[in-house]
Amino acid sequence: MQNTAKHGAIFAILAYSMWGIAPLYFKLLSQIPALEMIGHRVLWSFFLLVLIISLRVGWQPVKDILKTPKKLAWLCVSSLLIAINWLVFIWAINADHMLDASLGYYINPIVNVGLGMFFLGERLARLQWLAIGLASCGVLVQLITFGSIPWIALILAVSFGLYGLIRKQVVIDGVSGLWIETLLLAPFALAYLCFIAPHNIPMSQYDGVTQILLVAAGIVTTLPLLCFIAAAKRLPLSVLGFFQYIGPSLMFLLATLVYDEPLTQDKIITFGFIWLALIVFSWHGWRTHRRTEQASAIRSNA
Repeated sequence: MQNTAKHGAIFAILAYSMWGIAPLYFKLLSQIPALEMIGHRVLWSFFLLVLIISLRVGWQPVKDILKTPKKLAWLCVSSLLIAINWLVFIWAINADHMLDASLGYYINPIVNVGLGMFFLGERLARLQWLAIGLASCGVLVQLITFGSIPWIALILAVSFGLYGLIRKQVVIDGVSGLWIETLLLAPFALAYLCFIAPHNIPMSQYDGVTQILLVAAGIVTTLPLLCFIAAAKRLPLSVLGFFQYIGPSLMFLLATLVYDEPLTQDKIITFGFIWLALIVFSWHGWRTHRRTEQASAIRSNA
């Protein structure tokens, strides 16, 4: 059991670290328009996932979903949401808005709590309400005092939150689910790359290094997901949640220390409120997890 938790923690650190340093990859391809980058990400992920499913997962879960129109309809919506998330993320990175992307993924856990309340009927504890209130204050301060809405952060947080909510409704493993999503997006991606994109397939306009980096979009998309799935199998969600701040924290450090994005007064205030909210949110999660463990220990000793 201890080894399982240890391995789960390692996989979680790997997953969230890879998501956190992904901007380094997209910065290398900053000359590629965001829509074109999305096309490559979908297309090469599709082929890589075919290989992984064939060798490791098997095709039965995919066949079951394809025979279930309701679940397939949910995945149509989730594929649209993840495409929006990818598009805004890549555009933000290449337009020097990495801090806004970082803020979005800091907000995401709190958005998830709110979505659970509104759509799943989950009841919130006082500390969760406080966390949501603090996060809302951060957004409102920026809106009222500085006249701007952190739209990049909000789109990233809400789109990924809704994506997770929908995927909860579809019982399928992460790899097979992502492949069906790429299957649904692939015709649009292929059409765009072949007929609309400024630099069409077969990418002959690009040098060899750029071509390799574009094909590697499949690995950049799929590898952290595989680590996340491995972590989720080995760790309780309450524990896994504590690792999710690695990603936006690495983005924050990259933005401020490597790419010299200005940490303006409005961002400092907004980040301050969000960090306070996350401290409250994490404290509640840790306390709840401890109480659950203690209750389990009492029951096992009774």
